[in-house]
Amino acid sequence: MSVDALKGALPGYAKDTKLNLGSLTSTSQLTDQQLWGTVLSCALATRSATVIRELAEEAGDHLSAEAFEAAKGAASIMAMNNVYYRATHLIGDDAYATLPAKLRMSIIGKPGVDKVDFELWCLAVSAVNGCGRCLESHEKVVREGGLSRELVQEALRVAAVVNAAAATLDAEAALATATV
Repeated sequence: MSVDALKGALPGYAKDTKLNLGSLTSTSQLTDQQLWGTVLSCALATRSATVIRELAEEAGDHLSAEAFEAAKGAASIMAMNNVYYRATHLIGDDAYATLPAKLRMSIIGKPGVDKVDFELWCLAVSAVNGCGRCLESHEKVVREGGLSRELVQEALRVAAVVNAAAATLDAEAALATATV
């Protein structure tokens, strides 16, 4: 299973997604750990079984066992945090921001990998999940940790392309079983 298999599964109308998927994983300026942790955490965030299967094995070839677990942890913690912080923001009452979340988030403080890498994965997952408050928070941490805007942008492109691949393949699978 691989990026190439995923690209091969994409239909003709998704040529842009296919080309972007190939270029993102072959020309990245991110470190291997940053890139493949972003790929894996975003694949998990899409919840697409096909995308997860295709990308997890290849990510495993580039990540240590600890980094693989941390990328899974980033997807998991942000599944919770993105819902909570997006909701408290969308309510529009600033008082919610002053209330303690009372949600356990210890993995963010001790992720088992470089903190900047983990925060980058949280940022990318937050893009997939659409949480502006989390995007702002994690972008600030990675920028303070030394990552350039260009590297942040690259992680966001990974999130966008992995999400597009998932949306396309899941739609195709649903259409294949639909009676039109």
